[in-house]
Amino acid sequence: MARVSIRPLLPPGAPASAAELVTGFGLWERGSDDGPRPRVLLNMVSSLDGRGSLEGRSAGLSGPADRELFHALRTAADAVLVGAGTLRTERYGLLIRDSARVRAREEHGFPAQPLAAIATTSVALDPDLPLLASPEARVAILTASTASLEGARASVEYIRAGTAGTLDLHAALVQLRETFGVELVLCEGGPHLAGQLAADGLLDELYLSLSPGLAGADPHAEETLRIIAGVDLDPPVTLELLGVLTSDSHLFLRYRVVSAERVSRETIESSSLAS
Repeated sequence: MARVSIRPLLPPGAPASAAELVTGFGLWERGSDDGPRPRVLLNMVSSLDGRGSLEGRSAGLSGPADRELFHALRTAADAVLVGAGTLRTERYGLLIRDSARVRAREEHGFPAQPLAAIATTSVALDPDLPLLASPEARVAILTASTASLEGARASVEYIRAGTAGTLDLHAALVQLRETFGVELVLCEGGPHLAGQLAADGLLDELYLSLSPGLAGADPHAEETLRIIAGVDLDPPVTLELLGVLTSDSHLFLRYRVVSAERVSRETIESSSLAS
């Protein structure tokens, strides 16, 4: 497992590894929230001018420290939530592949792999996608559809919540907690799923990696995606800055959601989960 030094700016502190920082955030702790749904964190990356991807993927905006934080956050999560479109585009594989991270999870009493929670409207997923083709993977498909996935080698279960093709994310998260004991969910996008979580008042913290570059508009898409898409948040969701980290000109911001008033579901595009 790589060791990248990251320097805390706020609150100030000594350089630390991503794993040490995540421990300091208290993300291994459980049992402090007795609400009906799990705690939900959103982890996203952006260029300085707001671009959420390059050539359709986030990898071009990332750097060594960003990747270390990405995997350290995953390691401490009970479940990793992702939209079907992002699953396809980013070619998700087994969530934890580093043996040291597997050991860290097991030492904290967690399963070797976080639950992979896939939000989809249609369940039109290719069973040969690396994640779904991994026998070690634990997958929960969150959908309002009655369809099922055939041919996956991963262990796949279903949470069916919602009506008329619209996934009820709040109900799905409550079921994640009740059925799988999930207390901490890490959402990795995409922007439409992030927008729906924000619109429904379901976000508790935002981890935003700012890549030191300007990307401009996306020449290959009608819409240049930011970290939130598909919804007008009116009023805006209010955030409180909890911390700032830096490494090689990258900035890493940690926010707590202060207010997240639910907006009308009619403002959320029907394509929000990319099917």
